[in-house]
Amino acid sequence: MSRSKTFILSFVTIGFLFITAAVVFNFDVVIRLNNAYKAGTLSEQKIRYEIAAYNLNSWKRITPIKKQVSPADGMVQVYVPEGEFEMGKPGTPDGNSPEHMVYLNAFWIDRVEVSNGMYSKCVAAGTCDLPITSENPYYGQWVYRDLPVVYVSWYAATTYCEWAGRRLPTEAEWEKAARGTDTRSYPWGNQLPNPRLANFTGSLVGEPVSVYRYPSGASPYGALNMAGNVREWIADWFSLTYYVETPYENPTGPENGIERSMRSGAYDADANEIYAVSRYKHEPQSAGLSRGFRCAESAK
Repeated sequence: MSRSKTFILSFVTIGFLFITAAVVFNFDVVIRLNNAYKAGTLSEQKIRYEIAAYNLNSWKRITPIKKQVSPADGMVQVYVPEGEFEMGKPGTPDGNSPEHMVYLNAFWIDRVEVSNGMYSKCVAAGTCDLPITSENPYYGQWVYRDLPVVYVSWYAATTYCEWAGRRLPTEAEWEKAARGTDTRSYPWGNQLPNPRLANFTGSLVGEPVSVYRYPSGASPYGALNMAGNVREWIADWFSLTYYVETPYENPTGPENGIERSMRSGAYDADANEIYAVSRYKHEPQSAGLSRGFRCAESAK
């Protein structure tokens, strides 16, 4: 065989292997598009929006100040330095207002939401209970290993973070990690959400996606999916009036309550529901398809 033919054959083989690997490692996309085809909802726009979620040119848009890797689950954590930031939004006191100055000590926060694959390590260790699986089509399947773990209660999320040597973030920590110190509306800035930035109703996905997607929507510290995809459990009890009485230094929420705070919005939320300041709440024992979490850790 001539050298040129050998080269062409090698090139084609490498290309085939690359495409095969890409399909296998992102098979959730293939399944989702196939389901849309069967339902008669597949469109060129939907395919384009799925591709936009990767936007690989934006992986280096945000360089974390520092990174470290958790030995328990392999989670990459990004560093958020100490200092002040304006928490909440201006306006008449309500669940998300008024805007108020908060000082936080330095901390680390998970770069991505805890995935099914990560959570399974805690289950295998005998520490974590299985998430609710009767209505959960994602957990325990290799193809969905990188999707955020869902159908976990606040207690289950707390147990996982403790097993991993971390903890759930406070509302103040989560918000600073999501929007930085320049009072931006979204993790990426003030630009309205679009299918390159977040998984929300406008992205036409309709379900959680890999925790590693939407690099274009990274926060100022390099955390991904802090707007959309799944709502995230927070350490604090929830109170509508807490912002009127929030302490200046390292607030940890009310001393008691009925519901726990949640942040981020989800794939089923519209553009007006995934602001970095938007607060959610739910009973801590409750679990759902759009509820996941990420952990934090105090800097030493």
